[in-house]
Amino acid sequence: MTNLVDPRSKYPVISPPEQTQPEPGLDQEMEPKADLGLDSYKGNGRLKGRRALITGGDSGLGAAVAIAYAREGADVAISYLPEEEPDASLIMAAIEEAGVKALALPGDLRELEQCEAIVEKTVEAFGGLDILVNNASRQLWNDNIDNISDEDFDHTMKANIYSSFRVTKAAVKHMEPGSSIIFTSSIQAYEPSETLLDYAMTKAAMNNLSKGLAQGLAPRGIRVNSVAPGPFWTPLQPSFGQPQEKLQSFGQDTPLGRAGQPAEIAGAYVFLASDEASYVAGETLGLTGGRPTP
Repeated sequence: MTNLVDPRSKYPVISPPEQTQPEPGLDQEMEPKADLGLDSYKGNGRLKGRRALITGGDSGLGAAVAIAYAREGADVAISYLPEEEPDASLIMAAIEEAGVKALALPGDLRELEQCEAIVEKTVEAFGGLDILVNNASRQLWNDNIDNISDEDFDHTMKANIYSSFRVTKAAVKHMEPGSSIIFTSSIQAYEPSETLLDYAMTKAAMNNLSKGLAQGLAPRGIRVNSVAPGPFWTPLQPSFGQPQEKLQSFGQDTPLGRAGQPAEIAGAYVFLASDEASYVAGETLGLTGGRPTP
């Protein structure tokens, strides 16, 4: 007998009931609950002694990465909005249970001062910074461009693009050869939905930024890459990230026939941060359930 796991049925096909949450949403309020790896991710010391900062590390993909990094031996700092404290407290506890240092960094990354502060506080607490994951993002659906207000557009650009640029700029001066920067892009960078125009723009920009930045930082021994998730079940979706009619069949149109769970993406971030990816720079790893990315 083999121990193969069929990817189509590793997790159940979800048909979430109709539900909404106030933006930005909480993992704890989702139905069904997402798998963040709390019970499933097993570490192997691949990031032992590293020091990581993850934006949006309280829930969804960022939370799964935080848990995985801690169990791989890294000290982990997570930044998040103050209203996400209930989720952040659970992830902080999981990091500490792994026997590494944990640092909570609440605040709004639309503000330049907060972008710079989270880097400085991480360096002060951990004695340096080796891994930066730019993951924090805002996603709100609109049925057409007429209904995207200038205020909403500005909010999304600052939350997604400005924050990634500013945090990275602040972090680079602290990073030594062997360090890694990872951006969370999206399949939306390649296949933008008509309901996610502004969000898709930011994901394409983050993908482009990672590839351009890789060219400039590789000669300094710092690798830059990105991950492009497909439909993953995270708080972005029920907090007005998808229309209700799409939510109820979320991810079922992928070749694998189901949505991804956050725990399934953590390994990609671990790989890109580890020495196993020492010759990987300027790459985008697609985790899309079988949807092709260029």
